[in-house]
This record gives sequence, structure tokens and C-alpha cells, in this order.
Amino acid sequence: MKYILMDVEGTTTSISFVHDVLFPYSAERLKSYIEKNMTDPNVQEVLLKTQSTVREEEDLNLNKDQLIDKLLEWIKIDRKHGALKKLQGLIWHDGYSAGEIKGHVYEDVPAALKKWKEQGLELGIYSSGSVDAQRSLFGYSVFGDLNSFFSHNFDTSVGGKREVQSYKNILESLQYNPEEVLFLSDITEELDAAQSAGLKTIQLVRGEAVAKSSHKQVKNFSEIIF
Repeated sequence: MKYILMDVEGTTTSISFVHDVLFPYSAERLKSYIEKNMTDPNVQEVLLKTQSTVREEEDLNLNKDQLIDKLLEWIKIDRKHGALKKLQGLIWHDGYSAGEIKGHVYEDVPAALKKWKEQGLELGIYSSGSVDAQRSLFGYSVFGDLNSFFSHNFDTSVGGKREVQSYKNILESLQYNPEEVLFLSDITEELDAAQSAGLKTIQLVRGEAVAKSSHKQVKNFSEIIF
């Protein structure tokens, strides 16, 4: 094995941090962020992509306030939409850099990352959160800046995390054979997709036991042995 690819939420980082801290933080500031940054090309791109999706799905043309309401609705249902994830990443970055947020990382993670790097393994992140959001979380983590451990960051621009093709796209980018890559996640369907693409898999079970899973299970990173 040469490469370890890992999920974030429920794997390196607690689900409650994402849902109870990050999501409310972005929801509370979304409207004001958009209004203050309407000329920012990133914000304009977010609104255009949101409008495009709404037009395609609902055959509606929304004004700015309606688009804001739609984005807030997507936060509530945790929609994995690229425009929302990009906007959340921008808002969170401001929060991290201002010291209002510290990225949660489980205590067992930093030591494992250090050990794996010392063993000559490459490490990467694949999350539904944008690459910017990933780098902010690990860059401003409770354990300091952990970004130097990661060679690559992937988000849903390579495809959805429950789609086999997404992992094939990642393999093509990495130029590794499937059996040389291990994927860590807490979600059975993501692991199933990765396994179907030929990757090795290990399931993190940090809470209650997961039923109907064919993947090797561990409680934390310290239990992962090669």
C-alpha cells in the first residue's frame, strides 16, 4: 500500500462539529456574506450555479433574496451541492482566520498521520466539503496546522462519494493502482463504492456499531495496522 485516502466527517472529525458548529455558523452569516461580497467572482459563481440548478429542477428564475433562501434550505437538508459547499468554505475560512472557529480533529488522528508519513505513505482527503473548507479545517485545527501531512485534497468535483466512478477518477489523478490505495470512511455506501473501484477499505466506527457492513471496522486510527 502506498496511499491512504480519508473522509472527514465521522472519520477524522466529529459529525457533531460539522452539524452543530459549522452548519449553523454558515447559516447565520450566509445572507450578510453574500450581500457584502456581491462583486466577488466566487460569490457570483455560487449564485449562478444555484440559479442554474433551480431552473433545471424547478423551472424557476429566482432573485437574489430567493437564491439566499434556497441556499439556506440546502444547508438544512445537508445538500451536497458544489455551489453551497464553495460558499460555506468561504464563510468558514473567515471564521477560522478570525479565531472564531477551531477545526475539530480526533485525538488519535495527528499521531497516526505522522506515523504514516514517516512510513513513506502519501495521504489525501476526499470530502463532500470543498477543498478550501478542508484546508481551513485542518489548517486551523485544535492541533494546529495539519495540512502538511496531505498531498492531495479531493471534493465532489471528482464526483459523488457514493459513486464508483469518483474513486476511479481519483485513482487516475493519483496514478496509483487500486490495490495501492486504502480508503477510510464511516459510511458503508462510500466504502462500497471505493471497494467496487478496487480500493482497499477500512470503516471507522466511532459511535454505535454499524450493521450490514462487509468492511473491516476499527474504532479509531490507532487500531489501523498494516
